Parts: sequence; structure tokens; C-alpha cells
Amino acid sequence: MFVVAAVGILVAMALALVRGFLGPTVYDRVLAVNTFGTKTVLLIAVVGFLTGRPEFLDLSLVYALINFIGTIAVLKFFEFGDLGLGGAVGEEEDG
Repeated sequence: MFVVAAVGILVAMALALVRGFLGPTVYDRVLAVNTFGTKTVLLIAVVGFLTGRPEFLDLSLVYALINFIGTIAVLKFFEFGDLGLGGAVGEEEDG
């Protein structure tokens, strides 16, 4: 049953890659990469269960955190053009 789940996750990852390459906007591509990362987390957890290695769950949780932080950073970069921009939009920095 878990082998079927792993195959289903791989199919979903392939579809996310297709959306990433064909996405008309950059936000569609970022969403596709985020989806691919989420499916990777699921695949690591399922493979860990299939092989009897529960430490893979820890690895998948770390990868999920990295995926989340990376997605937020990329979206901030596309919104503001800089990752180090402090304060709200429109505020002037003291200098």
C-alpha cells in the first residue's frame, strides 16, 4: 500500500515540475517549487517507513522547515527586490 503511495507522490512531483516549467508567472513557478518540496517531504517519510528507518522522519521535518523558509525568502525577494529590506514599504531608513 505504501508503494502505491510512493508512486502517487512521484506522479504528483512530476506534475509539479511540469507546472514549474510551464507556469506563466513567476509566482506559479514558486508555488510549483514549494509543492515539489512538500511532495519531497512526503516521499522521504514514506521511503523511511518502507525501509524501516524512522530517522527519515526527522530528515523530512528538517527539509520541510528549509522548504518553508526558502519559499518565504524567494517571495520576499520578488516582492521587494532585496532580502535585507527592513521596515514597512514606503518608510525611509535613517542614514
